[in-house]
Amino acid sequence: MERHPVEIGDWTLGVDGPFFLIAGPCVIESEETTFRVADSLRETADATGIPVLFKASYDKANRTSLGAYRGPGLESGLETLRKVRDRTGLPLISDVHAVQEVDRAAAVLDVLQIPAFLCRQTDLLVAAAGTGLPVNLKKGQFLAPWDMEQAVRKVTAGGNRKVLITERGASFGYNNLVVDVRAIPAMRAFGYPVVFDATHSVQLPGAAGGSSGGQREYAGTLARAAVAAGADGVFMEVHPEPEKALCDGPNALPLAELRSVLVLLKEIHGIVRAGAPAASS
Repeated sequence: MERHPVEIGDWTLGVDGPFFLIAGPCVIESEETTFRVADSLRETADATGIPVLFKASYDKANRTSLGAYRGPGLESGLETLRKVRDRTGLPLISDVHAVQEVDRAAAVLDVLQIPAFLCRQTDLLVAAAGTGLPVNLKKGQFLAPWDMEQAVRKVTAGGNRKVLITERGASFGYNNLVVDVRAIPAMRAFGYPVVFDATHSVQLPGAAGGSSGGQREYAGTLARAAVAAGADGVFMEVHPEPEKALCDGPNALPLAELRSVLVLLKEIHGIVRAGAPAASS
């Protein structure tokens, strides 16, 4: 099987690359909160040696209710993200929801992320691939892992092989997601780095009535299982005070707890890459 590592910033991710983290608040709430999280992530990256990509959405277009906070919007949000990179040096990743957003987002971001609900939207995937930037494809909650191969092909058809694939659980009845860790080696078999989204995987979609609930207490457990199964990196939404977060607070990890979680995940990743069975999957 041919492997396709992805270069982002100074790092080569995937294959024999380092364990890495995608993290940030779900959505840009204010510059103060955004910078607070970004500064902490910069410190965590320096202290642990773990590559960190900063993620926050300028618009959350798929909120449960009409009146839910969506973010500052494209222009203002991208400007805030630009300031984050100038301030911290962290590479940037954020969601793109429509073809008309892609070029403007690509002028600021280092990685374009395709939301799970949009992972089959051909025009969006092709437009994202056309920028030449790495594309992070989040697996839809409604798809089997092997179905993501077709999404990958939509991105790579034009020659862009800078692809990440993110597992974030599968719909299991009403208001619930489950994680099948077999998805990790199944999608790594396509030849691209696989990320595990530990916090969205413990989301309870729509379970809080006008918003989603979550079970953040299981995020660490699932992350350890996914890295042991061969995940190249993890995705975690973090917030200084999750109870006050304007989006996805119930499944976000408290910022103060992140570093201890990462140290263990990095150790597991090293063991797996040193020769455990999951490394050859």
